[in-house]
Amino acid sequence: MHFVPASREVLAEVLLAAGPTAPTLCAGWQTRHLAAHLIIREQSLLAAGLVIKPLAHRMEAELDRRADVAGDRDAYASLVNEFLRGAPRFSPLSNPRVDHSANLSEFFIHTEDVRRASDRWVPRALDAKYEDLLWEDLVRRAAHYYRGVDVGIILVRPDGQRHVARKASTSVAITGRPGELLLHASGRREEALVTFEGAAEAIALLSVSL
Repeated sequence: MHFVPASREVLAEVLLAAGPTAPTLCAGWQTRHLAAHLIIREQSLLAAGLVIKPLAHRMEAELDRRADVAGDRDAYASLVNEFLRGAPRFSPLSNPRVDHSANLSEFFIHTEDVRRASDRWVPRALDAKYEDLLWEDLVRRAAHYYRGVDVGIILVRPDGQRHVARKASTSVAITGRPGELLLHASGRREEALVTFEGAAEAIALLSVSL
């Protein structure tokens, strides 16, 4: 579980280095919007808007308000430092097990949302155990990630480990390191360093389905 606090620190460092108005891979969001999202998610009851549609508008309004306030570097730094302090005691995310389940992949993905939105980036060298944990998390969520795809999906690691995320008569094997597979599965299709193997028609169908 110690990877989550460490990845929180890395995400905060990346956000601070980028500044408040840097682009991200999250459509329509600058870094200040992403930082506001992270805080609302951990500290506000409005985070229920992520799953309860009637609350989504109020959640988005609060996100925009926080992002607007964080337009200058000092206010933005305060926002990021608030995230860095972690979830308050009343939040379920203050429980280390819940924190691990909810934030292991979340923090990795959002770190790359900032890093890979710039013109120059290289993939990070990740600890092997961290990669294994990202893989385990991906396997648990893979069926959800690819639920709307019209072909079978087989996720393959470079060491040969594989997981059938979706069964169908025609399948595509997607190969990459766990973090790259996670980025592809979570919608970062163009930035994920993965390769595809399968019939040309299946690969084309996968592209259309995503």
